[in-house]
Amino acid sequence: MEDIEKFIHGFSRFQQQYLGEHCLFSSLREAQRPGTLVIGCCDSRVDPALLTGSDPGDMFVVRNVANLVPPCTPDAPPGVASAIEFAVCGLEVERVIVLGHARCGGIRALMAPRRLAQETDFVDRWMQHAEPVRQRVLRELAHKTSDEQHKGCEMASILHSLDNLLTYPWIERRVEEGRLHLHGWYFDIDSGALLAYSARQQEFLPLVCPLEKHEPARRRA
Repeated sequence: MEDIEKFIHGFSRFQQQYLGEHCLFSSLREAQRPGTLVIGCCDSRVDPALLTGSDPGDMFVVRNVANLVPPCTPDAPPGVASAIEFAVCGLEVERVIVLGHARCGGIRALMAPRRLAQETDFVDRWMQHAEPVRQRVLRELAHKTSDEQHKGCEMASILHSLDNLLTYPWIERRVEEGRLHLHGWYFDIDSGALLAYSARQQEFLPLVCPLEKHEPARRRA
């Protein structure tokens, strides 16, 4: 019950901050006009709005295990595809950010040795959308440690999702016309840094560097 009480008190604070007269929701009640679609992970540590200090209405968020975007096919999962379609075609967002992160449980499940079939295996079935990434990482990073392979897979899966976004014709058309921009971001939980993929450098580079770790002050004798 402690969590429930925390949530209720939290909503009370939200109500006072955002729902009063002349507050933010006075302009949001009729419609939303976010400029950004964020495709993030379900991980409880990686809330896109909290990480970026965003207010309600700033971003349209789609979250799933490992922040994956399936390719545009007749049998594409309608939940993810419909949310992306609504944001791009309905809300006409100007940018899409695929936000991945370190220590992702979905990627860990993808990289783990295959288990015997369980009752549902929903996670394994979902993560098959990133199977080409797993195979490439195991092939190209075979000499690396398990942790390095996992991090490589986390970053490569972001790029895989960006490629898959371009399989949707209405996204590809808007990108070609310069009306929509795609970004790949990576939150490094260990260092506290935020990285973005640079197509020019073909690597993830810091948008926000890690916090400096200061040595504790030593007492003078």
